[in-house]
Amino acid sequence: MKTKITLALSGYLLVAGFAGPAGAGVTAAEAEALKGKLTPMGAERAGNAAGTIPPWEGGLTTPPAGYEQGNRRFDPFASDKPILTITAENMSQHADRLSEGVKAMLQAYPKSFRLDVYPTRRSAAAPQWVYDNTLKNAVSAKLENEGMTVAGAYGGVPFPIPKTGLEVRMNQISRWRGESAFAKVKIWANTANGRHVLASDATDDAQFPYYYKEGSRQSFEGVTHYAVLVTTAPAFRAGEALLLHDTLDFAKGRTIWQYLAGQRRVRQAPNVAFDTPDAVASGTNFADESFGGIGSPERYDWKLAGKKEMYIPYNTNRLFMFSDEESMSAHHLKPEHVRWELHRVWVLEATLKEGKRHAVPRRVYYIDEDSWGTALYDGWDAQGKLWRTQMQLPFVAPDLPAVVNTCTGVFHNLQTGAWAYHCAMGDGGNDQYRPTERRSHSYFTPDSLAARQIR
Repeated sequence: MKTKITLALSGYLLVAGFAGPAGAGVTAAEAEALKGKLTPMGAERAGNAAGTIPPWEGGLTTPPAGYEQGNRRFDPFASDKPILTITAENMSQHADRLSEGVKAMLQAYPKSFRLDVYPTRRSAAAPQWVYDNTLKNAVSAKLENEGMTVAGAYGGVPFPIPKTGLEVRMNQISRWRGESAFAKVKIWANTANGRHVLASDATDDAQFPYYYKEGSRQSFEGVTHYAVLVTTAPAFRAGEALLLHDTLDFAKGRTIWQYLAGQRRVRQAPNVAFDTPDAVASGTNFADESFGGIGSPERYDWKLAGKKEMYIPYNTNRLFMFSDEESMSAHHLKPEHVRWELHRVWVLEATLKEGKRHAVPRRVYYIDEDSWGTALYDGWDAQGKLWRTQMQLPFVAPDLPAVVNTCTGVFHNLQTGAWAYHCAMGDGGNDQYRPTERRSHSYFTPDSLAARQIR
């Protein structure tokens, strides 16, 4: 069955499929849709005709009674029961709503992998000031420097009514995740024979200057995301650290520094990008496959192929109620711990540019319309064979409010059977993405990292 991709949205036709980077924001008249037919973040406000996707009614903004900040061990939809179970036996009946990677997983592990599909809960939300900034961005944001730079945007989705693939990619990179947060995470590199290997036990300090509430386009200095990832285990990697300055101006480039405990010095690490094996995950995936896709879009042509309804992981807080070991089976997460829902996603196709090099020449991303986070990702090798698939695990954080799509997810190498569980937080206590007071910018400098003498 050929997948149908919907291009008509909210009463007007998007110019989908155009891969060129040029162009400015939409007109003021078009932007008015963000107050009616579209949500303030650019999703379709209405549900679908079948009633299986409900209308967006503001998202989830009230934490549960007794909530302790940073403890995501709650299920806001605990009374929900699965309305559908998809297995290898019945997947053909639902093929048009499954990614190629999900179908490959069902076929590879027919006795253990399944999708428990729950009622769709459109829980994504953001503060009003993020909505206000998004409305401003809609008419002012533009791509410059052959699409490598976002200009005229701050504090919200740059392109809530996207017309090109690059605009959707920039929305995904700059999605709302709060202003600052701290988390204890583990990364598991798992073998094809079912062995779970701890690749990294780490702390993650994250800060998002692009989303400072009191900021503005005029005061913004260009760094969208500060992060310090400090590894505490296993013993041979304890004390290692990465410092990240991310950006929406890839003409100038993002900057990464690495602290190596054995050398006791910080050095810039420009090679931690693109198809460099991700050392944090023991090389199971590539560096630019973290977080649902990070880094410069320069090596690909980006095509916006429209929007469709897909089964994706969503509202996965229940996963954090169990230890990491309890959540993993031999070849994938235990399906009873993962909540799937039907949502609309943007389909974003990335094809390697002529003259550029990357081990994954073709990629397809499915971007959640409500949160702008990657839901699913598939990659093909140079022979055109499906090679890798990723399933992000967004959780709801009503205290921010947000559906947080950070690096928590699973990556599967479909050809070798190896897989990684990224940013697992089942063992994180009350540091399962805990909002924090903002640190000074000096904290996120190479000198500061070296002075702390991590090991």
